[in-house]
Amino acid sequence: MLSKNDFNFRKIIIIHASDGYKVSCKNENLIILDPENNLVLQNSCYRIQALWIIGHSQISSGILERSKKFAFPIYILSVNLRNIGIWNSGAEGNTLLRKIQYQYTSIELGKYIIINKIENQLHLLKSIRQKPLSLKDNINNILSYKDSILSCNSIPEIMGYEGMASKIFFNHWFFEMDWQGRKPRTKINPINVVLDMGYTYLFYFVENMLNLYGFDIYKGVYHQAFYHRKSLVCDIVEPFRCIVDRTVLKAFHQGQFKEGDFSKINHQYKLDNKKIKYYNGWLIQGIMEYKESIFDYVQTYYRSFIREKGIDSFPFFDHRLNEVKL
Repeated sequence: MLSKNDFNFRKIIIIHASDGYKVSCKNENLIILDPENNLVLQNSCYRIQALWIIGHSQISSGILERSKKFAFPIYILSVNLRNIGIWNSGAEGNTLLRKIQYQYTSIELGKYIIINKIENQLHLLKSIRQKPLSLKDNINNILSYKDSILSCNSIPEIMGYEGMASKIFFNHWFFEMDWQGRKPRTKINPINVVLDMGYTYLFYFVENMLNLYGFDIYKGVYHQAFYHRKSLVCDIVEPFRCIVDRTVLKAFHQGQFKEGDFSKINHQYKLDNKKIKYYNGWLIQGIMEYKESIFDYVQTYYRSFIREKGIDSFPFFDHRLNEVKL
């Protein structure tokens, strides 16, 4: 398994193939060239956590071979971040872990994960300096929803309280940004476009972490089994969504997020292709500030799960401190 020192030593390499950048390997190094064949990056394969290629590109067998040898996955994504394919290099043979996954039927771990998510939403709302009276009242409402989850007897019940808490959170957190509701993938306004981008990058990063340990990422504890849905990734992403929420609002305040960067086509907003790399930059940077916490969380989750420990042994992510309570 990857140690924390090894993890900190590695980094994610992102290539925008649509800009004409080319990727190849020379000896044990990954090479990136610009359209004029000038060297842009040379990075040791020992130091690669994952390779993300955005835009259509050709991949040589040499790159695939080194991906397996040095245990880094390759994500091939379209310009709008649709998953074209993944070349995985995780610990796929962890049969003991998967046996325990398939036998786990309790909803207690799902409750724990969603309570962690709501706690972090509360942290963000409490950080708002000028709180209107309605926010103070709604914080109390969210606290009551969180407490109610403890006595839930089914996943749909938990989802109901989670949905009510999240609706309040979004309405207050993004009220400055012409918030019209969270509508995943419908692109009804620029903020939903950018949130989808940020959550997608967070999803791929968490997926990468889970694959290191050999989880069946399609078997969740909160999100239920559904055709082609990576339910466990959806689960583990939940406590960390606040990272993207905070990053997007911060970018808005700093002028990095501008409505003029988007166009509206067939009632859906689209980010200008020339701006994608720029938005990718600050979104991924915001996530990477918490990469050690995500690593600690997944590692502790794995150790607690495979040893079938009680809920109190599972990790709890504290957004305020950027740390995982073990």
